[in-house]
Amino acid sequence: MTIRARLTFVYGGLFLLAGTVLLGVTYALTAGRLPGGTDAIFGSAGAVNGQTPSVTPPPLVGRQLVDHVTRVARQDVLGSLLAQGAIALAVVGAAAIALGWLIAGRLLQPLDRMTETARRIADAPAADRGLHERIGLSGPHDELKRLADTFDLMLERLDRSFDGQRRFIANASHELRTPLTLNRALVEVAVHRRAAPPEVRQLGETLLEINARHERLIDGLLMLARAEPEVTERSYVDLADVVEHAISRLESGAVAVYADPGEAPTAGDPVLLERLVQNLVENGVRHNVPDGGWVRVTSGTLADGSAQVVVSNTGPVVRPYEVPALFEPFRRLRAERLSATAPGAGLGLSIVRSVARAHGGDVRAEPREKGGLDVTVVLPGPE
Repeated sequence: MTIRARLTFVYGGLFLLAGTVLLGVTYALTAGRLPGGTDAIFGSAGAVNGQTPSVTPPPLVGRQLVDHVTRVARQDVLGSLLAQGAIALAVVGAAAIALGWLIAGRLLQPLDRMTETARRIADAPAADRGLHERIGLSGPHDELKRLADTFDLMLERLDRSFDGQRRFIANASHELRTPLTLNRALVEVAVHRRAAPPEVRQLGETLLEINARHERLIDGLLMLARAEPEVTERSYVDLADVVEHAISRLESGAVAVYADPGEAPTAGDPVLLERLVQNLVENGVRHNVPDGGWVRVTSGTLADGSAQVVVSNTGPVVRPYEVPALFEPFRRLRAERLSATAPGAGLGLSIVRSVARAHGGDVRAEPREKGGLDVTVVLPGPE
């Protein structure tokens, strides 16, 4: 039951209870005042309170007739009182319930307004695009007004926070990449000089590797931040084409890569979806066995029209309870934090999950019995 229905039920129930009690009290008082027979009408045959009755009681046959008529009249009066009172109580009770329904609806209008505003914000195409709305409730400064003002204050702070996040993402790309680009250029110049000793060349190669990892880390963080909100501009994408493109750009080394791209249409951001598949494939190649490893990539359409991409690979044995941690940023198998020289930035599966959820899909990973993972991404079909 809604709050409005519960309030109406409480108001109507209390009114009917009070009316029933009032009808019962009226019935008892009326029954006590009505005469019960000839003794009540004419008094007893003898003196009452030391006085002789002023009216002579009728004879015995007449007394019986009067008693019968009095009892019938009493029953008729009390029956009419009870029946008509019950009818009046039912009519007035129905009117009171209807009035209570209207009053409850009027009192709950501010709550309905807050609910509609919250629903519009939640149903906005992007999660952070509707935060500029406000309830702006007017009226007396009661509990509902204070609740609406508190909700508006919360929206204002969230809006400022998301604005700051958008500005940071817009500026971070240039501000973070420029120093790394300069460092890489300076180190490359120092390393490729003819007079550079072997120690300097070795140090330069190490610095270039660390610099490249920092660049991948920054790219991953920016991609993760970009993939967090829901995608608003979508276009038709066939995941089979994305799989073929990702495989063609891959340098697998000693790991064999097999592709079985089946038709898997969906709608979304092509760049983000390409990054999703690329991260899955690169993750399968990077975390594999030294010899005889393989990665298999398949795509297809499910019975309900959803698009699916499955990436399977050989690799170390993964325990089932370790799988959720693999989707957390900067986490890898059996290690809390990545070291400076570790391969990858530790954001691959985190980006995959964020991109999938931004497109209204999901991702799951299941450990293989002999080592490795089966990672499945399911995305909605094209609308």
